[in-house]
Amino acid sequence: MLSKSQISLLNSLQHKKFRREHGLFIVEGYKSIIEFADSGYHVNTIYHTPDATPKLLNLSQKINYQDITLTELQKISALKTPADALATINIPQQTDVDHQRLKNKFSLVLDGVQDPGNMGTIIRTADWFGFTDIICSEDTVDVYNPKVVQATMGSLARVNVRYANLIEFIKALKIPVLGTLLNGENIYTTQLGHEGLLVLGNEGNGIRPDIQALITKAVTIPRVGKAESLNVAVAAAVCCSQLVAKTYK
Repeated sequence: MLSKSQISLLNSLQHKKFRREHGLFIVEGYKSIIEFADSGYHVNTIYHTPDATPKLLNLSQKINYQDITLTELQKISALKTPADALATINIPQQTDVDHQRLKNKFSLVLDGVQDPGNMGTIIRTADWFGFTDIICSEDTVDVYNPKVVQATMGSLARVNVRYANLIEFIKALKIPVLGTLLNGENIYTTQLGHEGLLVLGNEGNGIRPDIQALITKAVTIPRVGKAESLNVAVAAAVCCSQLVAKTYK
């Protein structure tokens, strides 16, 4: 049975302040929990209904388990229809971005992306296309926001997400910088090279001017219809697909 203090703690992890204070974030659903348990993340505690027990018995980590009722799960879940398990996972210590690992490949850079659903979808898309690193501006939505984690569907366990001062980071790395701008070159026909950063901007304002100044090649997804704009997560998917497609030619 969950105590009031446990329920209070788990509910507090919906907020960034308390995630940082306790060093924990929440993952819901046994499939996603298994992804994290099989990665470099450390699973702290799994709260699960009896139905989930057989699915979670063979995890490789030493984990605390707590059997709870569906009613209790509903009290700690952020979902309208809770899954059958919820886990608290240790937030890894933020480390400096390893510049060397970003060379000879493409990585994503997010400048002020705010919507948790967009952020989670971008991480999942990056995982699909084999992009292992995402660098975020310091005002980008917290990657451990429960809505972000849920939208990644476990892909966060495989994609390295780091936060940095983007101006300092880009200047120090010294590799090509592609930026998604309306007046850029057609991404389907331009030469993209074999390494670099792909910068995606804020949902409403795009890439901020001081980051635009560091872009070495502006690219755009040509508009054929009449839509005013393209969702940033969709744009990320198109761009990632095109960067990968170049490696097959």
